[in-house]
Formats: sequence, structure tokens, C-alpha cells
Amino acid sequence: MKSPSQRYALRRDDLEDGTCVVPAECAAATRVVLEHKVNGVTPAKHIFDAAAEGDGDEIRVGVAWPEDIRVGVLVSVHWHPGRREVQLRTKPLDEPLKVDGVAYFHEYDPHIVTHEFTPANSNRGRVLDAVRRHGLVFEDGSAVFPEGDLVKKAGLGRGTRGTFLLRNAIDQLIREGYVTRVDGSLGAAGLPIFPAVQGAETVPMLFYAPLIEPAHRPEPDPAEASNRHDHWVTGFTRKLQPGTRPSPRALALHRMAIDNGQIPDAPLPEGYTFVKKHHRNG
Repeated sequence: MKSPSQRYALRRDDLEDGTCVVPAECAAATRVVLEHKVNGVTPAKHIFDAAAEGDGDEIRVGVAWPEDIRVGVLVSVHWHPGRREVQLRTKPLDEPLKVDGVAYFHEYDPHIVTHEFTPANSNRGRVLDAVRRHGLVFEDGSAVFPEGDLVKKAGLGRGTRGTFLLRNAIDQLIREGYVTRVDGSLGAAGLPIFPAVQGAETVPMLFYAPLIEPAHRPEPDPAEASNRHDHWVTGFTRKLQPGTRPSPRALALHRMAIDNGQIPDAPLPEGYTFVKKHHRNG
């Protein structure tokens, strides 16, 4: 009998570290199964050895996430105690979408997509990051932030030069349609409120709304998918420092290498981890 499922929106750290947050009851898991449709079309199933880490309410298991899973994608988490198995599932969108130019093929949380934004290394990128990361984010992914607080949050400096850089960056974002100026108000704790509360003092704010467009769904290419999977898991074992153990990500990649027939079906030797070859010189 499986327990009720939960949905979790993937953060950037989840994708980069190759992990997924699961309920505390999953601490006894020995296997993770990811059921996923590549680009929202081609069914795929990946099985990983589980090595749950963490304590309290936050437990993490290792997962080698496919390349078409983006920040904010929603993952259903099912716990099968009888099989000691964590089952993860994504759900395809009816039609793929682009969010600010990034293609999404699976249901996602707009709030997380906005908040987990990675800015460009530019002045305008820092300002947009401040609005999206520190602002009040709404359910549809739009966000609002007091313009006067950007001096502290955008990190462009103070004084005449900082004011000049900030003004230019804001003007550029407005010209490009990323943000607009609106009037909001502040709550008791100084947090932004939009629209402004009637009768309250208005405060100039920047309002960001994600650009949502239809996206092209790539045709499934079995050969390309096979090559991409090989790239994820090609690797070798390496001896660990005394007293350390392999990470959940290393165990997940090791399992995938076994599933792809690249290494023998055997557990990692005690005191060893699994490393992807293309990271050797990274």
C-alpha cells in the first residue's frame, strides 16, 4: 500500500546536486523510480539506488535528472513502504510553453521559476534578479518590488555612480519590456503590497511579468536520447577519503550506468564513489 502523494517543485540546487526532497517517511527507501516523458512525449523510466540523507522533515534522495526538466518543474512523490521505493513522476503540459525564452514541457510552479532566476552578469541582470528574488511573487509568477530598495538589493553601489548605473539598468529593462513602473504600498513589516491599499501612501515599484509563449516540441529521437543518457552516466569508480561515503547523486549515476549496460550490475565497493568521466577535467 502506498502513502498519499505529494508534489514538490524542483529548485536549482535539486537539479545541480542531483537530489530530490522527499517526506521523512521515505528515509528507509532502498530504491527511487523516476517515471518521466522526455519533452513531454516519450515515456522513460529510470531506477536509482536510494541513499536517503538528512534528518527531520527534509530527506533527500539521489536522482540524475533528465536534461528537459527545468527549475520549478513539479514532481509527484509517492512512497511505497512495502517495496521501500520512492516513485517520482512528472506530468506533461498539454502544450509546451516558453517562459522568458526557456522551454517547459512539464507542469511547473511559476512562483519557483521566478524566484529561482539566474541573472545575467550585467547591471540589468542584477536589477531583474532583485525584483524576482526579493520581491513579492504572485501565483502566476509575476513579482513587484519597491524601486527605492533596489539601491540595497541590486548591488550596483551607492553615490552618484551607483545611482547612474541603477537608473540606466532600470530604463533598459523598461525599454525591453521586462518590467513596468507601478504604484504600490507597504505593509506594517515594510513588505510590498500591490495593488496599493486604498488610502495608503503610494510607493513607486517595479512590476515584472514573465513572457509566456508557445514552444516547439522536438520530435523524439531515440538515438539522440540514447547518446544523451550515455553522456550522463559514463564514468568510473574512485576511492573516497577515509570516513566519507558516496553522495546520493553518485549512487544515482552509478545505477543509471548499470541500467545502460556500461558497467557490471554490482554495488559500489565500500569506500568508493562513482564519477562521470566528462567531469574529470572540469
